[in-house]
Amino acid sequence: MLSRRAAVSAVDLIHGRGFLNRWLHKSGIRSPLFSLYSSKAFQPTLPRIDFNCVKELNDAVELFQKMKSIWWVPSVRMYNNLMSVTAKIEQYSFALVVFDEMLRMGVPVNAYTMNIAVNCCCLLKDINSGFSIMGFFFKIGYEPDVATIATLINGFFLVDKEAEAVKLFEKVLDLKLCEPNAVIILHVIDGLCKAGQVSAAHDWLHRLESSGWSPSIIAYSALIDGFCKSGMVDDALKVLYKMVGKGISPNVFTYSSIINTYCKEGRMEEAGNMVETMTQKNVYPNVVTCSSLIEGFCLKGEIERAKQLLDIMVERGLKPDIISYNSLINGYCKKGSVDEAWLLFLEIPDKGLEHNTCTYNIMIHGLFRKDRFVEGWKLFEDMEAQHVHPNLHTYTILLDGLCRNGEIEEALLFLRMIEVKGFTPNIVTYGALIDGFCKNGKRDVARDLLRELSSKDLQPDVWIYNMLIDSLCKEGSIEEAECLLVEMKNCGCEPDRVTYNIVIRSLLEQNDFHKATSFIEEMRKKGFSADSATSSVPIEQTGDDFFIKLMKYLAPKDIVS
Repeated sequence: MLSRRAAVSAVDLIHGRGFLNRWLHKSGIRSPLFSLYSSKAFQPTLPRIDFNCVKELNDAVELFQKMKSIWWVPSVRMYNNLMSVTAKIEQYSFALVVFDEMLRMGVPVNAYTMNIAVNCCCLLKDINSGFSIMGFFFKIGYEPDVATIATLINGFFLVDKEAEAVKLFEKVLDLKLCEPNAVIILHVIDGLCKAGQVSAAHDWLHRLESSGWSPSIIAYSALIDGFCKSGMVDDALKVLYKMVGKGISPNVFTYSSIINTYCKEGRMEEAGNMVETMTQKNVYPNVVTCSSLIEGFCLKGEIERAKQLLDIMVERGLKPDIISYNSLINGYCKKGSVDEAWLLFLEIPDKGLEHNTCTYNIMIHGLFRKDRFVEGWKLFEDMEAQHVHPNLHTYTILLDGLCRNGEIEEALLFLRMIEVKGFTPNIVTYGALIDGFCKNGKRDVARDLLRELSSKDLQPDVWIYNMLIDSLCKEGSIEEAECLLVEMKNCGCEPDRVTYNIVIRSLLEQNDFHKATSFIEEMRKKGFSADSATSSVPIEQTGDDFFIKLMKYLAPKDIVS
């Protein structure tokens, strides 16, 4: 329970600073609330107030005006209904404006009012105000109930205060403040999973089960989804089998989480088996399940199967969402079938869907990969005309397109333009530019960009180092490449298989077998193998049996005879 001091602070907050001005400002309402009042006379026949008509902020404001025109002081029930429907359309600030008005007019608020107001504060990530409101209600005789506690726990998770959320939950259990219901348990399990603390969520689920509480199917599904998103699908399966053993039937969301993980990992056979299992239990795939399968087929290059699944969805009355189309368009683009992707892109509006930023990004990138730069830029212009907002990934694709087209100086200017637009280029953005300068013989500029990364708090990764090392090796500057390799290691970026193959191949082409042997031994210790390009470099003429043996040891199986 909150202290009296906290309750007094709440009253000071409300009547001193006042919630009214703060929430009026945030909700975008400029005129003072009293301008909404009306002094119309009492009407004998009062029209019915339809709260279901509230779909957006203007509807809520108009309904409030209507309420005030009929009743000088609407009842607490009417105010609560207005706050509730306003919160449902995510206009939390205006719901708090209504709450302030209730306090100002002396409307007798109740526990339901408190919970709506606290929830709105938490959803606005203003948990301190949420606690202050709870303190105010505590002072006037209302104690927090299970709904209040659930809201505050969720509020802590929303502001990334997982430790505080867990502490509050522990107090609820230790002091028996209320019986934790399915909502509270879900907030704890789901909140920990989304914070990346899946093992802690699993421990809590086990503790609750041991204490006699019965987590709901939604809590189990949230944990399974958490394990899946952390790449721990085997642990997810253990939870699945455990809940089935307890007589809890998995739903489509439960199965879809596991299927989605299988698809992302390219394990389509396991995904298919899981689909078969769920259908045997009369749980049928939904749009999310099918979208995952479509993405999985596309990642495996099985575009036709993905397209067949999309068609089957339509035949069976499932409406594919934009994610399904994006996956399929991406699959066609990666396969090089840009014309097929374009036809699908054009089909989207006819299906009652709208292109989103991801759709445009995929299609523009696909066109650039086929050197269709003019079409790609025209599509970007269409994107802006349709008021679809570009993101950093969009601008990185465009920058990469300039580099692919040899417009290097324009690409550098474009990088500065990205910053002017308020975006902070990331390592991928710089990588695209460095790659462009390397491929266009502007190695010095590429090195300057590499040095610039530290001032941007960016750490070059192995991909960027490999581009520069490859560029140096192709120009015959093997010593400089070796120096960069040392710099790379000193920065904590370990060379990968590609790095070693680039250097070894260059040394072999220069007949520097002594240095090549040293790198090959280092490569072998790290468990890497030579690629086909490195293995195909003629080495028999060296007469060095040890060297030849090393190369054959590292060669891919399809190279060794």
